[in-house]
Amino acid sequence: MTTTIGKTTDDERVLMLFSVIIAATKGEPQAMNIVVQHYAGYIAHLSMRKLRDERGNTYYGIDEDMRDRLRSKLMQAVLIFKI
Repeated sequence: MTTTIGKTTDDERVLMLFSVIIAATKGEPQAMNIVVQHYAGYIAHLSMRKLRDERGNTYYGIDEDMRDRLRSKLMQAVLIFKI
């Protein structure tokens, strides 16, 4: 079940608009931002790592370098995508 909050839903499986995809492949910054935001949760999940603090405690956190690399790879893939 999905609930609507404003113009968005809490269901993460919502598809992006075709017009947004087309604009992102042409390099429009706002459309690219929408694409990156759409995949932000998945990118955060992929960049989770076991980290240790200075006292030796282990916890899970986001590896910022990995997240930045995944974000840039996504943008590169969108720009070379052919429709």
